[in-house]
Amino acid sequence: MGFKLGIVGLPNVGKSTLFNALTATAAAEAANYPFCTIEPNTGRVAVPDKRLDVLSELGKSAKTIPTQIEFVDIAGLVRGASQGEGLGNQFLAHIREVDAIAYVLRCFESDDITHVEGNIDPIRDAETVETELMLADLESLERRADSAAKKARAKDKIALQEAPVMARILAVLRDGQPARVITDWSREERIIVRQLQLLTTKPVLYVCNVDEESAANGNALSAKVFAQAAAEDTEAVVISAAIEAEISQLGSVEEKNEFLETLGLEEAGLNRLIAAGYRLLDLITFFTVGPKEARAWTVRREATAPQAAGVIHSDFERGFIRAETIAYDDFERLGGEQGAKDSGKMRVEGAEYLVKDGDVFHFRFNV
Repeated sequence: MGFKLGIVGLPNVGKSTLFNALTATAAAEAANYPFCTIEPNTGRVAVPDKRLDVLSELGKSAKTIPTQIEFVDIAGLVRGASQGEGLGNQFLAHIREVDAIAYVLRCFESDDITHVEGNIDPIRDAETVETELMLADLESLERRADSAAKKARAKDKIALQEAPVMARILAVLRDGQPARVITDWSREERIIVRQLQLLTTKPVLYVCNVDEESAANGNALSAKVFAQAAAEDTEAVVISAAIEAEISQLGSVEEKNEFLETLGLEEAGLNRLIAAGYRLLDLITFFTVGPKEARAWTVRREATAPQAAGVIHSDFERGFIRAETIAYDDFERLGGEQGAKDSGKMRVEGAEYLVKDGDVFHFRFNV
């Protein structure tokens, strides 16, 4: 699995249309009325990586298995959702399970599609979504913080560690800021923060849903979103859900490429979204190649070789001995594993080795 991305936004911004297109399914009903998504929908898509095809051919692999991204389509939020407005906050729990949150923002005008707020303002919409997530965190954390404070006064060891972390986050939330603005946690504090499973600790990616004419270069509305993303040091992408929907109906890669060319687009919006997600979460890809399969795997940058092995199977990490490693460029340039070995480009790395993007591994382990 690559990563899990939650798709949130106000009703009628194109969330479900985008989800359908990206996953090429009709699992989410796209309709011109609020709350058409009654249950969170999930869909997995392959992460495109041309390197994997090259490795599969060189390794004469029977199967080619890309890493995947899972999209979770969450029902549209409205102002007051955390207080029970619209469908309320029953869906917010699903956001807790994702690695990052994509705020889908409507950046197009249309007389045919109503907007729950009456006019188009993507920055306001982003603030509405953010506010509801902060309010949900605030309500959740206030209850737990009171309990932790009481236990801390009774010298409970765990509570003594948790209470100051909760108090610091509460101060930020009450000041109208998301919990993710706090970045200077210690290693021990970060563990506590993760265990709290707060919505606003999740990294945010802005997705500007534009009309077809603006798909290549964006428009004035998406420019405002990109400025906001830059100020927050996060990622933003321009996607036309309408175009992605058309692409999803085309049968072959050649047809899709021809269609993109006619629109002046170099790649589908899905590719840009995945790339932005990888940058946001600081993810990299490593590979395993053999006669049975060539496969891509995803880890966070700075992962060690045993941690990468553990992505494949927990036994690999627990019994890790060494990693036989070839850089992708050497594997390709030298015609595969044997050529890399003959040229002395296969390295033996130990438990302290930090995985590089494109590494091709054979893990040796003993359990």
